[in-house]
Amino acid sequence: MSLIEQLQQVQDFRTQPRYPLWVVLLLVVMGTMSGCFGYRALADFVARHQTALLELMELPHKRLPSYSTIRQVMVRINFESLTDAFNAWASETVAVSRGEQMATDGKSIKASLSDYEQPYQDFVSVVSAFGVQSGMVRGLLPMHNGSESEISTVQDLLSRLNLSGVCFTLDALHTQKNG
Repeated sequence: MSLIEQLQQVQDFRTQPRYPLWVVLLLVVMGTMSGCFGYRALADFVARHQTALLELMELPHKRLPSYSTIRQVMVRINFESLTDAFNAWASETVAVSRGEQMATDGKSIKASLSDYEQPYQDFVSVVSAFGVQSGMVRGLLPMHNGSESEISTVQDLLSRLNLSGVCFTLDALHTQKNG
């Protein structure tokens, strides 16, 4: 399946969407791959490439989603469903060469922060496995820091990837002893 077909599998949580969810998600993926991080940068990417994207995507709209639509979707998206769709696409599309270096790390998603006033805040992080030579992410898993650890999430991701003959790098967090 193509990335678009996989993104179409993510259930839309909105009641009256102006744009299909896959359109917003595809724009976020494309913008992120182009180095745009944050809602404003993503909205600028969409505005800058709007004419070409509308034509290529053959959408019946005069314009693409704005900053507020992108933000609303990303704040409320089911990250598990989104990462499942991405992983299904990546496993079919992204080849991993023998001996490739795979960097793993977790990054928190700012929009997912809750319990602002509490000393221990809850947020979603995305743990990824990135092919250094290919420049492609091969797999992702979401992690809720309130109920999971990055260590167990990375272990789960590595077992799901089921890769051999590659070299994984992990940060110092993963040097802890068991128990």
